[in-house]
Amino acid sequence: MTSALRIIDLKPTVATEPVGTDPDDPAIWVHPRQPEKSLVLGTNKTSAAEGGALYVFGLDGKIRQVFGGLDRPNNVAVSGSLAVATERLKSRLRFFRITDTPKPLTDAGALPVFIGEKDDFAAPMGVAFYLRPRDKALFVIVGRKNGPASGYLEQWLLQTNGPNVTGKLVRRFGSYSGKKEIESIAVDSAAGLVYYSDEGFGVRCWSADPDAPDASRERRVFAKSGWKGDHEGIAFWGKYVVCTDQITGGSLYYGFEKNNPDMPRFVIRGGADETDGIEICDKPLGKRFPHGLLVAMNSGPKNFLFYALPKINSL
Repeated sequence: MTSALRIIDLKPTVATEPVGTDPDDPAIWVHPRQPEKSLVLGTNKTSAAEGGALYVFGLDGKIRQVFGGLDRPNNVAVSGSLAVATERLKSRLRFFRITDTPKPLTDAGALPVFIGEKDDFAAPMGVAFYLRPRDKALFVIVGRKNGPASGYLEQWLLQTNGPNVTGKLVRRFGSYSGKKEIESIAVDSAAGLVYYSDEGFGVRCWSADPDAPDASRERRVFAKSGWKGDHEGIAFWGKYVVCTDQITGGSLYYGFEKNNPDMPRFVIRGGADETDGIEICDKPLGKRFPHGLLVAMNSGPKNFLFYALPKINSL
């Protein structure tokens, strides 16, 4: 990496209750009026028969709801009051409305993806929303367990006016090294960029807008060297994109400047085991998290760890 790399050591403020079988990916819902009542969603990545579910946690780490019956939910994302999870064994996306109620999640329908594909080519994994600034069009971008060297990802334009979410496929895009798989996807909607982890290779960046002049070409590839484990979860913290190095006993989270990602500027050490997914909210979320929240999957204890972030202007 680099000798100038800043090390940020964090201790978890909260450890959630365990999810039971196989935690994978978190997402954060920010309460629109009372940020201390925000919620964290997390997947239990197993079959429906074995307890596949979305778990909802309060910021105290306590379980608020378990939405079961999902067939191997892999990753989850949130945009406003809408959540989406990939359902690998059904080759579809599942949508949920989020409300400030005792049971925050309600079903908002399903959307088949990778239609006509088979086996791992049809098994959705990573997922992220893209809200286009110029017209507020809402898209979802989804990856899969395996795919071609070109066109690995699908992007769907969503319609959310009715009770259930519907969608229209607008493109397949994205390069793939063929080394392992592509799981983590994150979108910087303001910048119009989608980042995704090509495991064992690096982090790729494309335009998130299917109508952009450069939508058909890769913008950049970074984080290609210095990794000890798989390239996993991606999140955004101010001007930085934070990328996970999945390490047994102590995963690392490297921060790259979005505009100059050639070398990382800092690394966060928090002790989470073999982290798959991460998420960051850089807004104040009450007394526990006055400068923001980092959520990291923690493999061994089968839970998620919540870290209070320092002030971003101190970096």
